[in-house]
Amino acid sequence: IIKSIDKFFQSLYYEYNIFTAFFRPLKNNPKICMIFHLHFDCFPFSSMAGKKRHLLQATNKGVFLMKFFIDSANLDEIRSAAEMGIVCGVTTNPSLIAKEGRDYVQTLKEICEIVDGPISGEVSPFSTTAEEMVKEGREIAAMHPNMVVKIPMTAEGLKAIRVLNSKGIKTNCTLIFSANQALLAARAGASYVSPFLGRLDDISQPGIDLIQTISQIFTNYPEIHCEIIAASVRNPIHITDCALAGADIATVPYKALVQCLRHPLTEEGLRKFENDYAAVFGRPNA
Repeated sequence: IIKSIDKFFQSLYYEYNIFTAFFRPLKNNPKICMIFHLHFDCFPFSSMAGKKRHLLQATNKGVFLMKFFIDSANLDEIRSAAEMGIVCGVTTNPSLIAKEGRDYVQTLKEICEIVDGPISGEVSPFSTTAEEMVKEGREIAAMHPNMVVKIPMTAEGLKAIRVLNSKGIKTNCTLIFSANQALLAARAGASYVSPFLGRLDDISQPGIDLIQTISQIFTNYPEIHCEIIAASVRNPIHITDCALAGADIATVPYKALVQCLRHPLTEEGLRKFENDYAAVFGRPNA
């Protein structure tokens, strides 16, 4: 049986679209999931951790593509990204909200009205004990069913994550700069971990390596349901790298999202279509 499954996987592994169609109706079948997990644990795909992880996720959670969150507290930016249909969540932090100069609670409530998906609201930087974080986290969670409580990676933060998780409150452990930190946060019960690749790049450490390492570790333990949010994403190259490395989500500034839309050959092609059409049919309202 294993040999037959092995042959099947080898023949279709690179046909990722076929896999997504095949896994979708089977992802809720425990026996099928068990066979696939056993197979992937034995199969030598260590250099393809990202794709391996997403195929395992297909059986676990039905996740097939990296998702986009917008990293912003600017309502106009969030609204514009939401209208394009490309974001399904929002991350904020005290710095982003302070930059907008608006009321913290009101800003989060308005964001929830724009995007129907996970909205990360961070506890105050002055909440340093687990008790303070839990109290504030419960207040954030009460704002809206989509709220996710963002907690810093500290010993007290992990205690708060454990308590909030026990109460059914989703958490996002932020300021992750090592794989061990991500693993600890996942074991404490975090719904999401946010490794910061751009800030690692700033100190001459390849941030994308961290995303790939965390993805490989989480792949080794299918019982971990914590999702990886690649944070501190600065540009389109980061976004591509995150997708290749196996990130579940990339939270991206609005500027970087807009940069992804543009390519000089796309713009040149549009001008050519316009000029070719105008040469034969004229320009509208000319």
